[in-house]
Amino acid sequence: MKRYAMRELAAWKDRPNRKPLIIKGARQVGKTWLMREFGRQFFSKVAYVTFYNNQRMKRVFDDDYDVQRIMMNINIETKVEVTPGDTLIIFDEIQEAPRALESLKYFCENAPEYAFVAAGSLLGVAIHEGVSFPVGKVDTLELRPLCFREFLEAMGEAPLANVIAAADYRLMSDNSVKFIHWLKNYYYVGGMPEVVAYFAEHKDYQEVRRLQRAILEQYEDDFGKHAASASLARIRMVWNSIPMQLAKENKKFFFGQIKTGARMKDFELAIEWLLDCGLITKVYKVNKPAMPLKAYIDFATFKLFLLDVGLLGAMSELDAGSILEGNDIFVEFKGALTEQFVLQELVAETEYTPYYYATDAATFEMDFMVQKGKNIVPVEVKAEVNQHARSLKAYCQKYKPEYAVRLSMKDYRQEDWLTNIPLYAVKTI
Repeated sequence: MKRYAMRELAAWKDRPNRKPLIIKGARQVGKTWLMREFGRQFFSKVAYVTFYNNQRMKRVFDDDYDVQRIMMNINIETKVEVTPGDTLIIFDEIQEAPRALESLKYFCENAPEYAFVAAGSLLGVAIHEGVSFPVGKVDTLELRPLCFREFLEAMGEAPLANVIAAADYRLMSDNSVKFIHWLKNYYYVGGMPEVVAYFAEHKDYQEVRRLQRAILEQYEDDFGKHAASASLARIRMVWNSIPMQLAKENKKFFFGQIKTGARMKDFELAIEWLLDCGLITKVYKVNKPAMPLKAYIDFATFKLFLLDVGLLGAMSELDAGSILEGNDIFVEFKGALTEQFVLQELVAETEYTPYYYATDAATFEMDFMVQKGKNIVPVEVKAEVNQHARSLKAYCQKYKPEYAVRLSMKDYRQEDWLTNIPLYAVKTI
């Protein structure tokens, strides 16, 4: 399976001022596989240490951070003679060993010749619970589920992925039927590596759902094992409410829909816990579509998205036929899946930080707003070929942006006041 993050790892390896690298990301997004595969491709040797149920290696860091003593213990644990330059040292589940995490600071300062990569599924939670993070002494990389181009490559459709990368709208138009076919499949399968690998080989939609449900069960098990008991019920309430929140026409997160009378302060910690796990993404509203967008954030108003469109479908118990063929019952939720997909692509495939905008009188709403160079770009998302863009038109009449985007199933088209980009080409915005 090809992961584009491998290019970033290769660039990190050759960086003259390289620091130990920490890969962040939710459970099951492929961090362990990526680290091991990186070691296999780019190093002669790999010394892999996991701190999960490994009390001996945890104790190695209890006394001091003597580099030579630690390296000797890594040699004994992995049965690999670690030598600078040709050995990749992997620390997995590093959130289980806070002092091992802190030791990366000393390797950065005193032994930069060693190549260290570390990962931890619940690292963000551990840090908020008091684990010291070596700020400024490590590089970081965020790993997410496979984006749509990675999914295409996994399906044996690398030429289609290359067309998106090249922003060749003419070829996209020529192959739109293929793109839409695979896009609908991606809505169902999503980008979790285990699920994608199985689907690539077997094309079994029922087993895909079973695998997705198993991942969701693992996440809920994590809630019970790692969340404070006082927060557990609220974490589950927020988590289970997200499909319902996204199904609304106004996808703003309403606390009152979790529980009657609920207020933001009651659920702030629950939302932060899910953010720390990498399981959700928060998209803030901006009060004014002006430069820089970050200066106009309304921290009290936001949308919440899941980490993966396939898991959203599984939580919502959508069957394959509804997504692949469509039906009248599914129409409203189609917008939720589409907006979830666009959010994932914006985060994974662009440098933009997505926001959204709505007027106080709710006369119109922009699904997303991004800052592209000196321009503020409004983005309206349409699930099908719908050519009506009333909110976008009202926005353009009021603010007259230089560039406005409608994402839909239609082919690329440049109009006077907007640019229609196919949904599968979010990367090209």
